[in-house]
Amino acid sequence: MERIKERLQSLRQEADNAIARAEEAEAKNKKLEQVILEKDQDITSLNHKLSVMDGDLEKAESKLAEAKAAQEEGDNSKSQNEALNRKIQLLEEELDAADKNLKDAMEKLRQVDVKAEHFERQVQRVEQERDQWEKKYEEAQTKYRESQAQLDELVSSMEGL
Repeated sequence: MERIKERLQSLRQEADNAIARAEEAEAKNKKLEQVILEKDQDITSLNHKLSVMDGDLEKAESKLAEAKAAQEEGDNSKSQNEALNRKIQLLEEELDAADKNLKDAMEKLRQVDVKAEHFERQVQRVEQERDQWEKKYEEAQTKYRESQAQLDELVSSMEGL
């Protein structure tokens, strides 16, 4: 009887531990889901920045084309030509800056994609661990019920003596 009580206490302790581990795994899962949400928001933000920069690049390219056309027409006047050359230089610098920003944004986007994949793998691993803990918990519950049934049978047979 003493051993059964000890075994029953041990099974209860195992069940409590399994519940605690499952709750911990769920909390960890929620944290990882929050991180994924933040990364998704970062990706959305970077995509928006990329589209804005694409628009800026198109504007800069069109400005550059306009400036080059104006340069050809303005060969009559040296002062107009110098002003247009300065405008072209500024537009080319803007284009270079826009290209650099685009490359930086693409690299950041790639890094975010890599991180998102990494976090997705972590989430899958945590979900697998959670499933394993849930299975262990269910097994412990089954063992507990079986032990309880055996204990009830033993108590009823002892009462019959």
